[in-house]
Amino acid sequence: MEEPARDPVAEAAGRRPGRPALIAGDTVVTWSELDTRVSAAAAWIASRTRPGDRVALMLGTTVDFAVFWFGVLRAGRVAVPVNPGAPEDERDHVLTDSGAILVVDGSTDVPAAGPLPPVPNKNDLAVLLYTSGTSGRPKGAMLTHAALAANHEQLDRIEPAVVGPDDVVLLAVPFFHAYGLNTGLGSVAHHAATGVLAERFDPAGSLELITRHAVTVTVGVPGMYQAWLGQAGAAAALSGVRTAVCGAAPLEERVAARFRSLTGRPILIGYGLTETAPVLTTTAVSDRDKRGSIGRPLPGVELLLRTPSGAVLWRDGTASVDEDLEVAESAGTDPGEIVVRGPNVFGGYWPDGRDGPDAGGWWPTGDIAYADGDGDLVLVDRIGELILVNGFNVYPAEIERVLIAHPRVTGVAVVGVPDRVTGQRPHAYVTVLDDPAPSPTELQVHCSARLARFKLPGVEIVAELPRTPIGKIRKRDL
Repeated sequence: MEEPARDPVAEAAGRRPGRPALIAGDTVVTWSELDTRVSAAAAWIASRTRPGDRVALMLGTTVDFAVFWFGVLRAGRVAVPVNPGAPEDERDHVLTDSGAILVVDGSTDVPAAGPLPPVPNKNDLAVLLYTSGTSGRPKGAMLTHAALAANHEQLDRIEPAVVGPDDVVLLAVPFFHAYGLNTGLGSVAHHAATGVLAERFDPAGSLELITRHAVTVTVGVPGMYQAWLGQAGAAAALSGVRTAVCGAAPLEERVAARFRSLTGRPILIGYGLTETAPVLTTTAVSDRDKRGSIGRPLPGVELLLRTPSGAVLWRDGTASVDEDLEVAESAGTDPGEIVVRGPNVFGGYWPDGRDGPDAGGWWPTGDIAYADGDGDLVLVDRIGELILVNGFNVYPAEIERVLIAHPRVTGVAVVGVPDRVTGQRPHAYVTVLDDPAPSPTELQVHCSARLARFKLPGVEIVAELPRTPIGKIRKRDL
């Protein structure tokens, strides 16, 4: 008989019924109250759908989203979070591709709870999280109840704890994203902690929330930390924050250094993907004060660095290398693709599980990294973004790090463009500070002192860079 799925809201309500679960504006919902509302939502959903049906959640970072998210899981249906602000074409694709039977968009009137459906099994599909990677139409990553829970159990094994039951967590990353959904909202439920919701990120407004509610944990993206550091009252507002977590995109080293200087605490850097529920590595496992690294794998995550031919360049201390994997004679600091295995890894893409883990459970992430002299991982780039100049590998991230170090540069994205002589060449789109703004020539001179000649980019200064709702640059739009 299969093991039932965990129900984090029911568990939290049993342990701490009167503890505030979610705070949104002037609304405070306790775990007991949230549990009651989740049961009502689960019964309502079950009365309109069948087990395994997909239910789209087209809601913002609100209490209603939390109610229906946990309600879908309790009902044994499959949640499909949808960005309500996405272009209509993208929303239509997600709804059509997932075959969603029901759409919850905030106008739903849910009556009191009726009969509850049977408890789902832990290996049942829980959610389709749509991710488009570097190109193509969004694909639905299939995550089970067990995969979602596994990521919390892996994080629980880190000491000192990243999040605990007495924490107040700022939830400002959108819930339709794996990071905001499971690392943010999921962690709050897992620990029966308290979440403070910010439906739209505003630097001054979110700092006021941190102060008013005595927030102790911030779950953020690079743009949030950079924006906070530009606020006059940042030091005072952040003084009570014991854990600052950053993920979803690379954090500039100068931002991390300024935060450390201002607060006396480091920002914990995490790396992961939608397909891994989402966290794979973190500096919380290695050196919490180290910048430029993504740390080491979570306990329970096995990780390899592998060449295109399949040779293993590096493995973490817990990874078991199968006999049929060729181990390279010399790893050094050569970069390789990150390949992972663990209970938090998805089952493939909807609907048939394509491009999921292999027969041994290993899944190639498409990200390139190397292990430094301390055994910590340093992220290099995406395989699909590699630029080939006369046959030589050029990693856009290396050029981006050089350009962002210029004091007048605020953002940069490097892509490969066709070249009749070299095949490809790097081209940099750059946003800068005005008064005075650096010229493209000045930025190219800055690069020439720090990069090999074949890596030197063309430079184009632009007003802004296209970004996703969580701040990632959309290179395919460039």
